[in-house]
Amino acid sequence: MSKISKDQVKHVANLARLAITEDEAEKYSEQLSDIIDFAEQLNELDTTNVEPTTHVLDMKNVLRKDEPKEWISKEDALKNAPDKQDGQFRVPSILD
Repeated sequence: MSKISKDQVKHVANLARLAITEDEAEKYSEQLSDIIDFAEQLNELDTTNVEPTTHVLDMKNVLRKDEPKEWISKEDALKNAPDKQDGQFRVPSILD
């Protein structure tokens, strides 16, 4: 059984810039210890013949085929541009 101490909870809370009370530290200490105990139960399972998976369901990406298509011309794209120069959109500078 792994026990998470109140001091460990306070240390992690401090690293995360969280203010917690003594009561909260005690509560989280118990809850985190219970979570670790539950997770350690998984070590008791026999997984010798279980194939590793990344997802429970056999899922694949359902994407359309990437095919080139006709697009608008550069002139059409720049037709409504408020400011353009040398065939490109001209925007305000963001650097000093």
